[in-house]
Amino acid sequence: MKTLNVALAILLFSVAVFAQNEKEKVKIESDIISVMDEQTAAWNRGDIDSFMKGYWNSENLIFVSGDNITRGWQQTLDRYKKSYDTKAKMGALKFGDVSVNVISKDAAVVLGSWSLAREKDNPKGKFTLIFRKFRDSWRIVHDHTS
Repeated sequence: MKTLNVALAILLFSVAVFAQNEKEKVKIESDIISVMDEQTAAWNRGDIDSFMKGYWNSENLIFVSGDNITRGWQQTLDRYKKSYDTKAKMGALKFGDVSVNVISKDAAVVLGSWSLAREKDNPKGKFTLIFRKFRDSWRIVHDHTS
């Protein structure tokens, strides 16, 4: 009987830990999606500065697109502003097929697709983002976009 009680206690503890971990995972996913929603809204307003709030403001930020690797937050901001210097070039951003893979309480990998609706074309592609949790919020530390 004692063995059964110990086994039951272990099982109940495991279920409680699993439930807590699932709650944490759902919260992390929600927080990350909120960052991406804020980025989308900023982009669609033509506000690249606010869009960049989703990125880690550090020289260690990495942004990869095509054959180009950009290192640093300011360099990434400058690249965006050069490539999208008008609202027409920015178009309307939409993210799709987003999946968040929580790695730990302070790290996650996000896979998805992006598209821009513009007057003359509709470019689209895929992305992999690495998010890290900092004191106040989740931020992208590595962005690989194709």
